[in-house]
Amino acid sequence: MTIIIQILGVLFGLGILIFIHELGHFIAAKLCKVRVLTFAFGFGSDLLKYEYKGTKYCIKAIPFGGFVSMAGDNPEEASGADGEYLSLPWYKKIFIAFSGPLYNYIFAVIMFAVIFNIWGVSKMSTDSSVGTVLENYPAAMSGILPGDRIAVINGVQIKTWADISDNLKDKADKEILFVIERGTSSFDLSMTVAKNPVTGTGAIGISPAFLTTQAGFFKSFALGAETVAAQTVMTVMYLGDKIITWEKPDIAGPIGVMQVMARATKSGIQDYLKLIAVISVALGLFNLFPIPLVDGGMIVLFITEGITRKKISAKVIQVYNTIGLTLIIAIFIFATYSDLLRLGIGKLFGK
Repeated sequence: MTIIIQILGVLFGLGILIFIHELGHFIAAKLCKVRVLTFAFGFGSDLLKYEYKGTKYCIKAIPFGGFVSMAGDNPEEASGADGEYLSLPWYKKIFIAFSGPLYNYIFAVIMFAVIFNIWGVSKMSTDSSVGTVLENYPAAMSGILPGDRIAVINGVQIKTWADISDNLKDKADKEILFVIERGTSSFDLSMTVAKNPVTGTGAIGISPAFLTTQAGFFKSFALGAETVAAQTVMTVMYLGDKIITWEKPDIAGPIGVMQVMARATKSGIQDYLKLIAVISVALGLFNLFPIPLVDGGMIVLFITEGITRKKISAKVIQVYNTIGLTLIIAIFIFATYSDLLRLGIGKLFGK
């Protein structure tokens, strides 16, 4: 039963994100008076369909995403007639292309706002209170409990979590004296500081406490927008750094995304909604990259059209899209390969 729920969670999550993206294109196309031939939820054969003013609205057998079919969106079939996508002025085509990623961003803001409004906002405590204690680390073996406060380390007064990190970073494998406050009492204890296996700095196996506060309706949306903006900036900075240093970025492919979504489905509705919001931002951002064939690449093409004051020929669009398809396939293969390595399948290839 759990596996079925996880599969449904993955299908629904990815499906709704793609559908929201296509909904953005659909609404923008309607506003620009483009003839929308089909607006579909899912793929495959039609389960339900309804025609209204020349547009077929349908729900298909495979509930995975959706698509918008517009008159004149194929360079070979565009005739220049009114109501065709590629016959629009360049700025209207940019508006339609941009609306897909924009709706992913709007959806992410709404999801984060719902999370903040229902479950509150978690912020790291500014003092030296202990939030969690890891098993098999010095703190746990010495009897430190969640809720305790680190008051003194080797005679140094501790006020903040940063003070703890500063006073432990060069103390790996050394025995240190602590003063711990618990409620209204305090006591001394000594322990040998462990070494962080990743950074090599001193660690005792504790993490800071987090305080949860309720956020009102408007505050939730403001925090949602801030979260989306922060995620976008961090992603762009990360990818930019990898490009500058010529290092392989750690990105998740379809296997990795489905694996994480399956785990989130199992861990609870809050984690699931949060992951949906995070992936929605990633989907919107990816589609804004200047890669031919995706929305960002088409926006670059239409901006060029606006600067040169000349319509982009069908042949140029076809070549441009072919290059884009090649790049996307290459990214897909690289991301899938990275997923397989993370799953340990790379050992079969001696990695």
